Formats: sequence, structure tokens, C-alpha cells
Amino acid sequence: MRKDVRILLVGEPKVGKTSLIMSLVSEEFPDEVPLRAEEITIPADVTPERVPTHIVDYSEAEQSDEQLYQEISKANVICIVYSVNNKKSIEKVTSHWIPLINDRTDKDSRVPLILVGNKSDLVEHSSMETILPIMNQYQDIETCVECSAKNLKNISELFYYAQKAVLHPTGPLYCPEEKELKPSCIKALTRIFKVSDLDNDGILNDNELNFFQKTCFNTPLAPQALEDVKNVVRRNMTDGVKDNGLTLKGFLFLHTLFIQRGRHETTWTVLRRFGYDDDLELTQEYLFPLLKIPPDCTTELNHNAYLFLQSVFDKHDKDRDCALSPEEVKDLFKVFPYMPWGPDVNNTVCTNDQGWITYQGYLSQWTLTTYLDVQRSLEYLGYLGYSIIYEQESQAAAITVTRNKRIDLQKKQTQRSVFRCNVLGARDSGKTGFLQAFLGKDLQRQRRIREDHKSLYAISTTYVYGQEKYLLLHEVMPDFDFLSEADLACDVVCLVYDINNPRSFEYCAKVYKQYFIDSKTPCVVIAAKSDLHEIRQHYSLSPQEFCRKHKLHPPQPFTCNTTEALNKDIYTRLTTMAMYPHARLRCMCACNRCTYCLCQNLLKSELLRNIKAQLRRVVFNRCSYPCFWLPLFLFLLHVFTLC
Repeated sequence: MRKDVRILLVGEPKVGKTSLIMSLVSEEFPDEVPLRAEEITIPADVTPERVPTHIVDYSEAEQSDEQLYQEISKANVICIVYSVNNKKSIEKVTSHWIPLINDRTDKDSRVPLILVGNKSDLVEHSSMETILPIMNQYQDIETCVECSAKNLKNISELFYYAQKAVLHPTGPLYCPEEKELKPSCIKALTRIFKVSDLDNDGILNDNELNFFQKTCFNTPLAPQALEDVKNVVRRNMTDGVKDNGLTLKGFLFLHTLFIQRGRHETTWTVLRRFGYDDDLELTQEYLFPLLKIPPDCTTELNHNAYLFLQSVFDKHDKDRDCALSPEEVKDLFKVFPYMPWGPDVNNTVCTNDQGWITYQGYLSQWTLTTYLDVQRSLEYLGYLGYSIIYEQESQAAAITVTRNKRIDLQKKQTQRSVFRCNVLGARDSGKTGFLQAFLGKDLQRQRRIREDHKSLYAISTTYVYGQEKYLLLHEVMPDFDFLSEADLACDVVCLVYDINNPRSFEYCAKVYKQYFIDSKTPCVVIAAKSDLHEIRQHYSLSPQEFCRKHKLHPPQPFTCNTTEALNKDIYTRLTTMAMYPHARLRCMCACNRCTYCLCQNLLKSELLRNIKAQLRRVVFNRCSYPCFWLPLFLFLLHVFTLC
């Protein structure tokens, strides 16, 4: 809503413009009236709408035409004053003042006009019969008020209507010729209806109507008042009420009725509560609330945000299959002005066998958006009405800004839930396959992905010591000379090479030596396409020797060309290394299953509940270093007994 209102009074000389202003201020008719009143500012606390109001007088005797034009351009609303006992002043309304004002204002941003019939105390008849045809002819005229400066009749009402014409304009909402809401208003109210329809059944039941009423007007409706509202709709349209709830048609009808009865401030209160401005567009302040993010900090959704997104998913998953079909996704995003998710999303998160986004994939995509582009995430939450439904000041309340990563390293623990792994490697080394395998897609499913639907990101959940964490994989394009800070900024690095390509490992070695050899970022070498024959790499050191020299894990064999379930242990390991970079994990046997590889921090309290399971894995997997695991087994057994 506007921060202030500027009212301009124009009209023929002697019609009483100045008298109206002075009667309003002094609450009595002035004995002496000057040619022109000085500009008056009415403080916000004495106006019904709590907005400062500036009242400006015009005098043909004291002001030039140029000064008049300037005042017209600055005015928010213009009152054209005429004398009810002077036919010439009434004729001048259409022959002079309205054309003059229209010529000085843009066609797309016309100021509202109010016709003011002054000196009603001098006549016994009304001028409305003459004025109504004029009001029907010009859409810019909001209303007409007959008043008297002498006996103070309708003076306060005049300026209230003028203020109301600015703060609650009819023009953007309603078309008087068609006697129906304008398309932009219907679009905004339809979004409001869908946001308020918490169970997505197309009906606002009593609980939803009460929540809506409380949200917009800070008070619920009494049961009888609810019934009265529905009865009004029933009497006027057959499909406005269904199953004792208000349909979208009934909801739109109610607002049409409000406007036709001059209560358009009710509709504006609803629109502004849901974030709309005077042009029926969502405001920047609503969509993009202020959120400060210090350097080296990341952004994540908090618990309330996930609960909200879960409720949104549940209300649109109509077939209860824990996945969103294309139709359900389309329905979910009907409250958006555009479709925010493209086909690449289906290759960024987990999908079911039909290629539909699963519940886990849905939350993962929201997590990805919040991590990579928090402003866009705020915008999306705004469209869904998060701050309204959860009664928060803004959707910034849904975001957690993590602490600086350096503090995590110093304290040797982290509170973050999302960890980024940048995947680097030469072309055709298997990076894309590594990302898609994380989403459960084997090589056969990957081959069905269209080139223009591929994604450079993959995100899903992993479990580290019983805690659910998100691992975000980012495929970095192999341009060795132009790796940006964004390409290097991550929690863990994957260096992927093709064991069947003799020149593939050289890229990994050079990238590591130039960018990561002195870095605190953990690195893992992935020997991709391990189902193929391994060829000697054309590099001075073999991958095994290179890893041993630089104290890295031995190359981890990986393939997605399998008919069996894909092994996801490597992704758990990457997440663990990202969570505990200070530990600098050193795998001694590269079996990927031994206790040393999986349980580097067993003395931490959160691991004690997993000790029994880990011991079982030691026994049944038969680690290739019994001299190592047997003493460790006895030590863990001792710890388990103490616990």
C-alpha cells in the first residue's frame, strides 16, 4: 500500500474548493476564505487508513497553467469540485476538466477522479441525475459526493473516499461495463484460493475459510456468519457452494459482490496480505525478503520449511504413490507465473520407474535450489504462500544460514546437512554416469536420457552414522585452464578417470597437483568403467602409485554398467569425508567394507549405537587384513561392553 496520499482539488472559481479544505481542518465554516489554501498534511494517526494525506488546493487567480499541470502530475487522486446550484460549473466538468486531466496523464496510469458537488445546502434537489451519465461515460471517475462546506455535510466522507480511491482503487479489480472482475484480479484471487485450499480438494471448508479470515482480517468468522456467507452465494449461483464449502466460483463471486457494493477495500486487504501491489503483481519485498549470507556460509532449509514442503507434496500427490506425475507437478505450480522446473530436474533427483519425481527427489530439488540459489528458493516459497500459512514475517524464516566452514574445521564438527562434491575428469571419463548412478540409474536407463535433458547436478540423501545428509554432486566441465572459484569451492572432490582410456588419468593428476595438493579439501580418485579391461595410463605414475605418493585413498573402482543394484557405498564415503575433512581418512586396504574404512570416528557418541552393526560387517565381510581388524574387533567389543 502507498506510504502517503496526495489529493488535488480543482474546479471553476467560486465553487468552494478552499472552503471545503478549511472546513475539514477547522471543523467550522470560515468567515473569510482566501483565494487559495496552503498545502495541508493530515497525520497518519488521524486518518482511517493510517496513511499521511496531503491536500492541495488550486486557484486560477494565483497559479499559472504550468503550475496546474505540475500539480496534476504529482496528484494521486483529483477531486473535481462543482457547485450544485451552478449548471455552468457542472458542464465544465466534462467540457474542460476531465479532458485537461486526461491530456496531462498517461493513458495506462490515469489518476482516479472524484466528482464533488458542493453547496448542497443551497438547493433542495440532488444533482445526481445529471452526474450519473457522466460517471457512466468516464471509467476514471470513482464516485460522486454531494457535500456542504457551510454545514459540514459529508466533508470527512469526501476526503475518506479520495483516500480510498488511491489506497483501494476499483480500476485494477473490476470492469464496470462488463460488470465482472478483470483477468489480472481473477488470476491473483485464484492463486489466493489455491494457497488457502490446504487439502487441494477445490473447496474452502469451514476450517480453511476461518484460517483465511484470520490470516487476512485477524479474526475468525462465527459459525452463523459462515453460513450466512455461503447462503448469499447459494442464492446467486448454483455451483458456488459444494459439499458445504466455497468453490473457486463462489470465492470470486463474493469478491465481485464486495466491489459492486463499494467494499473493494475488503478485496484489497486480501490481495495485499498475500503480497500483491497496486498493479496486482507480487511485490519484490514479498518475493525477495532481505537475507544476509556471510562469506563461506551456505544456505539450507530448516525443519519448518521441510514440514511445509511435505504438506505441499501431500496435498498434490492425489494418487498417494509417493511420486508426482507430470499432471500433479503442473497442478502444484499453478500458483506460479511460470513453470520453474524443466525436464532436467528428472535427471537431477531420484525418480520412480515411470520417470516421475519421488518424494525424496522432490525434497532434494528444493534442497538443491536453496543451496545454489537461495533467492530463487525464497521466490518459490513466496508463490506457495509459506509466510502466510506458517504465519511468519517472510519466507526468510524458512532458511538456515550455516556458520563459516573455517569454524567447522576448528571445532572438528559441522551442523550442516548439505555437502557439495565437485566431480572433475576428462571428457568421456564417466562423470555423468557417476552422477546418474547416485540417483539409481544404471547405464541402460542413462542411455535413454535426451541430450537436452541432461543435468550437471545430482542430489540425493545418504546416511552417515545414522544421520540423513544430502550429497550434492556437481559435474565440472573439463576446461583445465579455466577452473573458476565456483568449480573449486566444495566439501569434497571426485577425480574420475576411465580405466579403459590410457590418457584419462593424466587430467586428474594435473588438476590435483595444480589446485588441490595444498588444499584442505578431501579428494577421492574414481576408477570409472571398472567393468572394462584396465589399460596402463600414459602418465609417469600409475593411479595407485600417484595416490600412495600423495597419501590419497587408492582409486575406487566404479561402474554403472550392471544389471544388479548399484553400489552406493562410495557416495556414503564421500559424504563422510565432507563431514569430517579434518580426519583425513586413510584407507589401508581399499576393500570399502572393513571397519577402518567405515568407522573412523567410533569414539564419537553418535556412533555407539551403530557399533554392533559394524562388528557384524567385520565378521561376515572377511576383511583382507585380519591382522588389522581382529585387534580392532576386540577393542570395539570392549567399548560396546562399557556402553
